[in-house]
Amino acid sequence: MIEIKPHPIGRCRIRVPGSKSYTHRTLIAAALADGTSTVRDPLRSQDTLLTLAALEKLGATVDDRESHIVIQGLGGRFKPCADPIYLANSGTSMRLLAGVAALGEGVYTLTGTPRMYHRPIGHLLDALNGLGIAARALETAGCPPVEIPGGQASGGSVAINCSVSSQFLSALLLMAPCTRDGMTITVSHGPVSRPYVDMTVDILARFGIQVRRDGYTRFDVPGGQTYRAGDYTVEPDASQAGYFWGAAAITGGSVTVGGVSTASSQGDVGLAQVFERMGCHVVHAADGITVTGGHLRAVTVDMADMPDMVPTLAVVAAFAEGTTVIENVSHLKAKESDRLTATCNELKKMGIDAVADADSLRVTGGRPRGAEIDTYDDHRMAMSFAMAGLVVPGVKIADPGCVEKSFPDFWQVWEQLRAE
Repeated sequence: MIEIKPHPIGRCRIRVPGSKSYTHRTLIAAALADGTSTVRDPLRSQDTLLTLAALEKLGATVDDRESHIVIQGLGGRFKPCADPIYLANSGTSMRLLAGVAALGEGVYTLTGTPRMYHRPIGHLLDALNGLGIAARALETAGCPPVEIPGGQASGGSVAINCSVSSQFLSALLLMAPCTRDGMTITVSHGPVSRPYVDMTVDILARFGIQVRRDGYTRFDVPGGQTYRAGDYTVEPDASQAGYFWGAAAITGGSVTVGGVSTASSQGDVGLAQVFERMGCHVVHAADGITVTGGHLRAVTVDMADMPDMVPTLAVVAAFAEGTTVIENVSHLKAKESDRLTATCNELKKMGIDAVADADSLRVTGGRPRGAEIDTYDDHRMAMSFAMAGLVVPGVKIADPGCVEKSFPDFWQVWEQLRAE
């Protein structure tokens, strides 16, 4: 348990670690590449280290150094692994690796925590089956643990339902270049979280892979391609920037997050624009984005492409005048926790009117009071509600160590939010 002490934050400049989403994708691409790659400024967190350890089990040679990771790629073909590959509650690891594991040999078993066994992966398994790959769930239909056979990935045409997660599409895109025939992928539903698809396509391009696309509905990836080994740098994580911008929004302070820009494919950069609509002053510069708090007003906003930022926005909305309506976020029920229900529960503890339905969240601003915040073993709950403690006495965060999942140094960086 940690208690957040209210204090002014003044003008601060913060540096956040490398993007979790880019780190996962870059590590996988490097493991599939045709030689030795150097991955600089990667995020070392529970989730990304699970992906890295899994890639080692799949045969990649890894040298994890202080500032970078060196990976000897396997030229598009993973080695056999008889032991189960444990991925805890890292949904990104599970979904992306379930796709690329089909490029290997033998049968792979991907497992995780009890919560992972409730996180959907059925649409991806259906698509793999449609490609002639006999992937299957081992216990609950449509959820991990899963069994993925190698040696059956020749490619072809396939439809994928991305109404629950865009990671299903990203998994197919990452494996497609290494198949014999390539893939034509049609998106039948969605995708939600579209910027994450853009990140995947961006990584493919950086590694020399050709992809033709028609928006978010069709992707043509020629087969027999080779991921190009090289030197790759991971950009800062826009999702993590949001907590610090949110801190500025509710305290009236000013926070610059260095290295983050609107040129990024990370959709969560857009949270700064949402805060601007709510009354903050936002400055975009070449070396970072600055948010300065102002009089906060409620907004109605579609967050389908920024689902990870919904708890962050909801906490800021608790300090805004009026009722903020957050739309198109049904897929938050299948995250590390049921984030819609969890966010409502904790806001209500603080005396804030919050209501979730099947696809939206409504938060009416007021005068939040102190409370002990349950985190549901969800890193984003801990970091989001930490913002409230900067202005509300008595905010205590249970299980602060859950931030290890994506931002191990969060509490140390958080201490930099002090008035000069």
